[in-house]
Amino acid sequence: MTDHSELAEPRPMTTTREHLFGSMPFYDVVDNDETVVVDLHNRPDLTNIRGALQGGLVATLIDIAAGRLAVKYAGDLAGAATADMTIHYLAPIMEGPARATATLVRAGRRSIVVAVDVVDVAADRHAARATVSFAVLNAR
Repeated sequence: MTDHSELAEPRPMTTTREHLFGSMPFYDVVDNDETVVVDLHNRPDLTNIRGALQGGLVATLIDIAAGRLAVKYAGDLAGAATADMTIHYLAPIMEGPARATATLVRAGRRSIVVAVDVVDVAADRHAARATVSFAVLNAR
């Protein structure tokens, strides 16, 4: 598994309290030009009937980490919109936090592709692998 000792102390993700994500336990771990790492802490109201973090929330975590990296490569004043996302769920996230690590695969003028690996940090287990494609939007 990945050695997480080099990562910064997680801090709450910056968002407004009125936004849905303001009520969710998302934490920024790393945010630089090469990598974005975001944690989602597990809690009882976010689990399925088996006690694992809901798969849709894992997908949201993946999209957040990948999207934040993609916009860095979209260019000044441009944006990036999720065009396609493929997720392979490998194991349930029972303890957490779920940690998504996004890395760039390819950045072009019209599309950006990001790979995301998700681990259950407490269990030190690979939980998901995803590929997310983004359409580069024109500057407003």
